[in-house]
Amino acid sequence: MHHIATIMKRELAGYFATPVAYVFILIFLVLAAAFTFYLGGFYERGQADLAPFFTFHPWLYLFLIPAISMRLWAEERRSGTIELLLTQPVTLWQAVLGKFFAAWAFTAAALALTFPIWITVNYLGSPDNGVILAAYLGSLLMAGAFLAVGSCMSALTRNQVIAFILAAVVCFALLLAGFPLVLDAFRAWAPQALVDAVASLSFLTHFEAIARGVLDLRDLLYFGLTMAFFLIATAIVLDARKSE
Repeated sequence: MHHIATIMKRELAGYFATPVAYVFILIFLVLAAAFTFYLGGFYERGQADLAPFFTFHPWLYLFLIPAISMRLWAEERRSGTIELLLTQPVTLWQAVLGKFFAAWAFTAAALALTFPIWITVNYLGSPDNGVILAAYLGSLLMAGAFLAVGSCMSALTRNQVIAFILAAVVCFALLLAGFPLVLDAFRAWAPQALVDAVASLSFLTHFEAIARGVLDLRDLLYFGLTMAFFLIATAIVLDARKSE
């Protein structure tokens, strides 16, 4: 854990060493507010909840999370610093987890800075804060799943732009896995069991359940297992390509 924490601190310092971190946080907060108040009709709805706020989180993450994750390994491979990192007294797994937790902590900080919207809804009415807390947890878990996907895609290439595109495409597919756009491609030839399995992979379905305040163990396990799967894939890809 000590080595993971050290890598995590190194990565977090790297985020804030350049204006990129501040630009990302600013864009996230501005877009989240714009979507909530304008597209979501926060005031017009006349309801004391944050449904309009959380509804747009998956779509915000679809573009902003790949922008964070694209540099996790692509830049290390391009600059050759990955060899230096792995010659340190750390294992590959510690490096993968350290980088992932740093990106996740950075995303959590950006999410925490949206607290004024929570203060606003409590000032205007009497919301169910338990549901809001569950929605924040679901949003954080979904962000972690997005980051794990992005980490894997970043490990596949030296080019950050390609890593961004790959992560966005895979995350988009996972978001819409339960929608006809994706399921129709399977219904023509796949058995119903496979179609149902694909539908169960939808990020939106699991996030929306948590955002309603329902903390189902299956939804929590889904995001946890998704993160584990893509982090394992990241380690496998890096191990296979460390000589390149």
